[in-house]
Amino acid sequence: MICRFGRFAGRLWSPPAALRGLTDIKAAGYGGAQAMGPLDALWHLLDFFAPALAVGALGALTAKLCWRRELAAVPWRRLALWGCTGAALALTAMLVISGRDGRLLNYGAMTLSCALALWWAGFGKAASRPSSRL
Repeated sequence: MICRFGRFAGRLWSPPAALRGLTDIKAAGYGGAQAMGPLDALWHLLDFFAPALAVGALGALTAKLCWRRELAAVPWRRLALWGCTGAALALTAMLVISGRDGRLLNYGAMTLSCALALWWAGFGKAASRPSSRL
């Protein structure tokens, strides 16, 4: 590795022994394609949808706290279901559109769709419809 800064510019530089494993990513097995087992796939999906579930549940809780009187007739589970569904759909759509997970635009779209779903469930036409189970 060639150093590009300081008094060692242009000289070959090797990382300290403690960092050699971190810099050689292919040696650690992250560079090539590896088969994903069923348990790995399950954890991968759970990790993908965890932000959507957290934003939906916390958004429903915040909405119930901020608009206590207006949302008294709407159950928290209904708000959380709508918020989590909206956020999960937005994450999935942005993954398809952008091709990557974890971009700031993806999380912005997730937050916006969660807010729209919470508004729809709390104040929109969905709030006026009676729910049988929620």
